[in-house]
Amino acid sequence: MPRVLIAECKQEISSFNPVDSTYDYFTVNYGAELLAYHDGKGTEVRGALDAFKADSDIETVPIYGARSNSAGPLAQESFERIASEFSHALEAHASNADALYFCLHGAMGCTQEMDPEGYLLAEARRILGPNVPIVLSLDLHGILTEKMLKNSSGFALYHTYPHVDFADTGRRAAELLMRVLRGAKPTVCRVKVPALVRGDELITATGVYGESIRYAQKLEQDPRVLAAGMIIGNPFTDVPELCSQSVVITDDEPELAEVEALHMAGAFWERRAQMQPELVEPEEAVEQANKMPGAVIFTDAADATSSGATGDSNALLQALIDGDFAGEVLAPIVDPAAALMAHEAGLNGKLDVVIGGALDARFPPLQLSVIVEQLGDGEYPLESSGTPESAGLTAVLRCANYTIVALSRSVRFIDRSPFIAHGLNPEDYDLVVVKSPHCQPHFFDAWSEKNFNVDAPGSTSANLKTLGHRVCQRPMYPLDADVGFQPRAEIYR
Repeated sequence: MPRVLIAECKQEISSFNPVDSTYDYFTVNYGAELLAYHDGKGTEVRGALDAFKADSDIETVPIYGARSNSAGPLAQESFERIASEFSHALEAHASNADALYFCLHGAMGCTQEMDPEGYLLAEARRILGPNVPIVLSLDLHGILTEKMLKNSSGFALYHTYPHVDFADTGRRAAELLMRVLRGAKPTVCRVKVPALVRGDELITATGVYGESIRYAQKLEQDPRVLAAGMIIGNPFTDVPELCSQSVVITDDEPELAEVEALHMAGAFWERRAQMQPELVEPEEAVEQANKMPGAVIFTDAADATSSGATGDSNALLQALIDGDFAGEVLAPIVDPAAALMAHEAGLNGKLDVVIGGALDARFPPLQLSVIVEQLGDGEYPLESSGTPESAGLTAVLRCANYTIVALSRSVRFIDRSPFIAHGLNPEDYDLVVVKSPHCQPHFFDAWSEKNFNVDAPGSTSANLKTLGHRVCQRPMYPLDADVGFQPRAEIYR
């Protein structure tokens, strides 16, 4: 009976977030704890476990898991601790291991190590030896590096954005690994594309990026193809190998892999200009919103905690105040001092608080007189997946027509859960600030009159030229003018 080891290490970072993340950002599990964490959740690990369970010939052995919400670069000493924990857990089971399923994100980054996932895979290969298959699941926002390719046997990629196929990706990774155990010989071809993309055209159900994904899914129906995908990287993780990439994995069919990867890369390159955002200046967005009878959404993608931002931007609050927005506003913000002051003041307490810029100094403080309407402990499940969030002390603050949900720690603003946790229904408001580039449509877009993608400052701005990339390869579209593309297929076996 083949023994498949199960491991996980996931974090997505923004290099432009000024606050380093540390070990205590992570939830760490060993052995059976890893199974318990993923029990009943729609995660990659759960999807993989279910696929392995369906095959009575496979024995799974959970060894280690470490996962963090998106944040700033991981402090080097914290990464070294995680790497050491992973290595020791793997060494304890290596002698009886037939394969490793490793759930990664792909867009980690440290204060020193520029390829942490590649480092972990090199460690895994060193410990397991050259012949033990290592198969990954990866976010389509991952940065697939040469070291990752050289030290793994294959991988499955998300096929949806917004991401709703976590469990399915784990299932596909597990099925790929089982094919390898039965004799398949993975041949990986990738083509790097010097382009970074953002905007609504990345929504796979409706945008042009979906054409790339559907082509990859069609390839995966070919019995000769083990996996395929189009990786767009995370433009906020400024590392040397940041780019977009087409990838095709076949069963010992290098020519097929090369032809299809080149085709996917060429089609993606031709659509690069379409996959750039249409942004609205804050003043213009407020002016238009004031004239609309229905509810509107202000997307603050520049402060998207799910992409690695701090979540403490007050830029849109300031713009709404300056523009005399007349309707009821609901907005979240990460501000530990404001939340603590609210708890000290108590329910119905009145106090003056400084909102915004608690973590990122680019946001000038905004002084407000507020009433404390609610207090909370910040423990709640995500509406979209059921996975737990821990926001620390929270408070609902009221200032005139503004309802502000202040949280002590960055959490994922990818659905309505920060509002629902406090009994607030976004549909009761005229304008909702959403700190995520794209949420599933039914959370906000389905019932609002318009969603404004506002060109605000922040460490995850879709206005990529404003971020200040210094490490990634250049030239890179759209950071540079006159970027050429000479496609080159790379084969890994």
